[in-house]
Amino acid sequence: MHPALSVVFFTVVSGSGYGLLFLLGVGLAVDPQIINRSEALAMLAAGMLFAVAGLASSLLHLGQPQRAWRAFTQWRSSWLSREGVAAICSFMPLLALAGCLWRGADAGVLRALGAALAITATVTVYCTSGIYTSLKTVHAWHNAYVLPGYLLFALLGGASCLWMLHALIIGARDPLVHRSLLLFIVMLALGCAILKYRYWHFIDTTHHPATTESATGLGRFGQVRSVEWPHTEENYLTREMGFVLARKHSARLRIISLILFGAVPVFFAVIALAWPALTAASSGAAFLAGILGIFVERWLFFAEARHVVMLYYRA
Repeated sequence: MHPALSVVFFTVVSGSGYGLLFLLGVGLAVDPQIINRSEALAMLAAGMLFAVAGLASSLLHLGQPQRAWRAFTQWRSSWLSREGVAAICSFMPLLALAGCLWRGADAGVLRALGAALAITATVTVYCTSGIYTSLKTVHAWHNAYVLPGYLLFALLGGASCLWMLHALIIGARDPLVHRSLLLFIVMLALGCAILKYRYWHFIDTTHHPATTESATGLGRFGQVRSVEWPHTEENYLTREMGFVLARKHSARLRIISLILFGAVPVFFAVIALAWPALTAASSGAAFLAGILGIFVERWLFFAEARHVVMLYYRA
C-alpha cells in the first residue's frame, strides 16, 4: 500500500500521545500522590498536543476534509468512525482532569478521572488498529500481530515521553526515573523488537489465501494466468494498492527501525542508570530515537502491505 505520510504521522504521534495519557491515567488511578501537580499537567498538555496533532494530520488524508464530521455517524459499522468517537470521548476526562489538577480536587475524583482517561485512551488506540485488522483483503494487516503492535508502540512512545518530561521537571534523583520507569522502557523496547521480528517473519513466510484460481473459480482446470495486462498505463489501484518496496530496501529499513526503537532506548536507559547526571540528555535522545524508529516501522507497515486486488494485475 502507498504509505501516506499524513497517516503515518497520525498513527505514530497520536498513538504516543494516548500512550502517555494512559500511563498518566493509570498512575493517578493507583495513587494520585505518585505524580506531582506540575508533572501531571505537563503530561496532560503533551498528551493532548500529540493527540490533537495526530488527529489533525489525519484530515489531510481525506478528499473532502470539510465533510469529516460525517465520519462520526458511521460508528456502528466503521472502525474509522469509532476511532473518531473514542477520540472525542477521551477529551472529556482529559479536560476534566486538567481542571481538577489546576484547581485541586479530592483523591477519589482524581482516581476516577484517571481510570476514565486510561480506558478511553486504550479504546482509541484499539479502534485505530481495528481500521487495519478488519481489512481481510490485506494479509499484512489482518493478523494477530497488528493490535498488540499498536498498543505496545503507543506505550513505548508514551513511556519515552514520560521519561523525558519526568527527568526535565523532577530531575535525575527521583527513584522513579532511575528504576521503575527505565526498566519499563527497556521491557517495552525489547517487547516491541521481538513482536516486530515475529510479524516480519509472518508476512515473509505466509501469503493471502486468495489466488487467481480461487478468485476466478477456474482452479479446477489448472493454473490460471492473464494473456495480456488489464491496461497499458498505471492507475490508482496500482499506485495505492500495489506499492512495491524492493526487498533490499525493506531489509535495510527493518534493521534501522529495530536499532532506533529497540536498541537505542535500551542503551540510553543503561547510560542513565550508570551515570545519573546524564539522565536528562539520555531521556531526550531516547525519545527522539524511539519516535524516529516508530516512524520507520509504521512506514514499513504500510509500504510492505499489498491489497488482494493486485491479483488482477498478476502480482
